[in-house]
Amino acid sequence: MRLASILLTFIIALPLTPARAETYPARPIRVVVSTAAGGITDICARVLGNLITARTGRTIVTDNKPGGSGNIGMEYVSRAAPDGYTLGVANTGQIVINPYIYARMSYNPLHDLVPVGSIGEVPLFVVVSGKLPVHSLQEFIAYAKARPGKLSYASAGSGTTPHLVADAFLRRVGLDLVHVPYRGAMPGVMDVIAGRMQATFISMGPYMDFVRRGDLRILGVAAERRVSYLPDVPTFAEQGVPDFIASTWFAMFAPRGTPPAIVEQLNGYIRAVASDADARRRLDATFIEPSPLSVAEFTQLVAADAEKWKAIVQAAGARAD
Repeated sequence: MRLASILLTFIIALPLTPARAETYPARPIRVVVSTAAGGITDICARVLGNLITARTGRTIVTDNKPGGSGNIGMEYVSRAAPDGYTLGVANTGQIVINPYIYARMSYNPLHDLVPVGSIGEVPLFVVVSGKLPVHSLQEFIAYAKARPGKLSYASAGSGTTPHLVADAFLRRVGLDLVHVPYRGAMPGVMDVIAGRMQATFISMGPYMDFVRRGDLRILGVAAERRVSYLPDVPTFAEQGVPDFIASTWFAMFAPRGTPPAIVEQLNGYIRAVASDADARRRLDATFIEPSPLSVAEFTQLVAADAEKWKAIVQAAGARAD
């Protein structure tokens, strides 16, 4: 009895050892994509998912939730538990443009989501029909100025990035073109090829075959410098329109309240995309340039872009369809 009593006293006196902290990620991660499968946003999500799986051994479940201009999927993410196991991948428009073109939103992407990092970005190009007798930005400007109100430009929809960029460009150079919104970029591009529309702004990945065949003609890239995959295409600045930069980033976000350590760990995987051979091969195939920013740098970029696009939306008077 005396020995049992001593042992009991010893056990009670032992300090409590805390349970070992769970190493993240300890189970599969769900990555919600704000668009349908096959687009650039989806490609970026899957490239990153493959890298995370390769480095952690954990399964990444890609869950496409398109609709509502990205609002459906990203609202779902915003309402998920902030534990790092439900994340979202969205693009510029869905985060920093939607809040200004929708009169009402059931969540606020700028408040309810935490920026994790930018997986990649693509600049926008202005293209015209191969039938149009212009071969440079200045030739197009002169051609359009001689025909005020008689030319049309296509966009992927009212309030989309291509629409807002085109509107800003037309106001910048003083052109009068009719805006024709489509439900998505491809139908508008096909009408440009057919000559029913004269111009549109697009990212080049899905349309290079049309350029090679001469159906589309690229007039310029809205970037700081020429891109490596189209080195013969001059920037807007080189053609007399300085400081006209328009690109779309594709990035990961987490629910507000996600622990900073998890956000930083995920950002490390995103930055690793730039140096991972398999990830670079897949991104290069669709002309996506990795953008390895830190959490702080990307957070600053989101805030700056929100102010930039707010002013553009207000100047255009754009509203969602």
